[in-house]
Amino acid sequence: MIMQNIIRKIIAGGSLLGILSLMIGCNDDFMERYPTTSITPEVFFTSITDLKTYTDGFYGYLDAPIADLGTDNVAHYNSGSTIDEIMRGGVTPQNAAVWSWSRLRNINFFLENYGRVKNAKAEDVNHYVGVAKFFRARFYIDKVNTYNDVPWYGNTMGTGDTELLNKKQDSRALVVDSIMADLEFAAANIKPDGHKSTVTRWGALAQLAQFALQEGTYRKYHAYLGLKDSYKKFLERAVSASEKIINEGGFQISKTGGVNRAYRDLFISQNLQANPETILFIDYDKDLGRRRNAHTVLDYEWALSQTLMESYLMKDGSRFTDQLNYKTKNIDEVFVNRDPRLEQTFMKPGFQAVNATAPHRLKPTLGGYNQIKFYPEVADMISWEAAYTDAFVFRYAEVLLIFAEAKAELGILNNQADLDKSVNQLRARVGMPNMILSQVSASIDPKQQAYYSNVNEGDIGLILEIRRERRVELACEGQRYRDVFRWEVGERFADLQQGMYVKALGPMDVTGDGKVDIAILESATSTGPISHLTEAELKNITLYYLKDANGNNTTIYLENGNSGHIMFTIGRDKKKEFIKPKYYYYPVANSQLVLQGSNLVQTLGW
Repeated sequence: MIMQNIIRKIIAGGSLLGILSLMIGCNDDFMERYPTTSITPEVFFTSITDLKTYTDGFYGYLDAPIADLGTDNVAHYNSGSTIDEIMRGGVTPQNAAVWSWSRLRNINFFLENYGRVKNAKAEDVNHYVGVAKFFRARFYIDKVNTYNDVPWYGNTMGTGDTELLNKKQDSRALVVDSIMADLEFAAANIKPDGHKSTVTRWGALAQLAQFALQEGTYRKYHAYLGLKDSYKKFLERAVSASEKIINEGGFQISKTGGVNRAYRDLFISQNLQANPETILFIDYDKDLGRRRNAHTVLDYEWALSQTLMESYLMKDGSRFTDQLNYKTKNIDEVFVNRDPRLEQTFMKPGFQAVNATAPHRLKPTLGGYNQIKFYPEVADMISWEAAYTDAFVFRYAEVLLIFAEAKAELGILNNQADLDKSVNQLRARVGMPNMILSQVSASIDPKQQAYYSNVNEGDIGLILEIRRERRVELACEGQRYRDVFRWEVGERFADLQQGMYVKALGPMDVTGDGKVDIAILESATSTGPISHLTEAELKNITLYYLKDANGNNTTIYLENGNSGHIMFTIGRDKKKEFIKPKYYYYPVANSQLVLQGSNLVQTLGW
């Protein structure tokens, strides 16, 4: 009895999930090989409060990316990414990371034992069951995305469950159906009201819509899976789930701050609870010590790409890439008369950080197109793990994009009203002209068509323009990787990415004040291009070289030798290749395949 009281006090302190993780998560080999054997669930599950306490522990599983590392939205990333390693042949089954199932055990333990709570209303119990199934679905979505076929485990297992522990992967179709069943239960049973940092019915529906769109388009474009005949049912569910949020959720696109601030302010807010666009968010808090990194988006390890910059339309709705000189515009010129989201995502010359005494000088070694989306505007957040800005998990803008894309891929977005209640809401926030159905259908962008060359049926122009809108609106939010994969154009990640255009070697103004700030030279001895500068200018300038003192190439080069877009030596010297369908997936580690009794097989293509 004394021990039970102690445990109850620990539970009340919110650390139950940590206790369970220690008790049932000590061995992290395949399914951790030594699962639950010693827990007495009667101690933990006695009230609705216990269900809440346990499921509160799942919220640490949520994440909110602040970049699109490894994708075509990023010109260069100093640390590299897993997909870069894969495309350069650096990942093999011999050195692949081992998959982990500890989170699944924690969730399944709850789902096996919640029924021990007595004398509680069914709707209260089912609310928390729905929350657990929401998180189990997210766990398996990640596993399917990574490995395709994976074993489905709906229960925790004891050491005697040898057959289950050793079983072969289940099919993608079976696992996806199980994910959808979990999300359908969550959407039907989680209550609609509650703090937006917790999963509500709308968060469950948003996850359902997102995954249904992903799986529907994945099956449509990945014909080798043999699942194309079922893609429509997923897209139809994406439409109905997103439409329910649109019609009944009461969410709105936030326009606070006006066309030149409203978009940027979404990503530096300290109070997303009050934002009408918020569906689910992570609540960071200065006083409670819940913080994260956000300052690292600016000139730290990566910068954004030329292709992303080119995706933004002109302010009048025309295409940037239709201009004759679009490829040779310098860092100042690319921002002129553009979609306002461009300079609320990319750093425009003249940007000055809150703790700086002068405008920021870009580093051409990262490409020059710096990211400011998510960069804080409060001085004490500009250090490691110091930001307490809140972070979206789901926002209403994504729901509108899901609705539009799913209908377009189904071939049923055939009236202007559908665009007006979806993507045109996003354009209105920043003062952009509406997308007009008849215009985008009749005038297909040749650049977009070449980029997504496998879009060859339906309203091609519409599908491509919705993809553009999605790329722009959700830039740097961690969506691009899965988007490119589900559209089956992974080869885009092997493209040589470019940074800003440099008209000639020598000095340049990158802060917009008319004074030279940096210079790119062939080498330290090639000073001709800066010989005309005054002594004061030379003291103020930052120099970058294409070759070091030994004549070796540095990390960057210019496209045309002495001019052109900044490009990256590693991309030229260590070329990437995207092998289909192999590189859409990650290999199972050989160490798991050779475990005694294992019936696992290697991932498709590996």
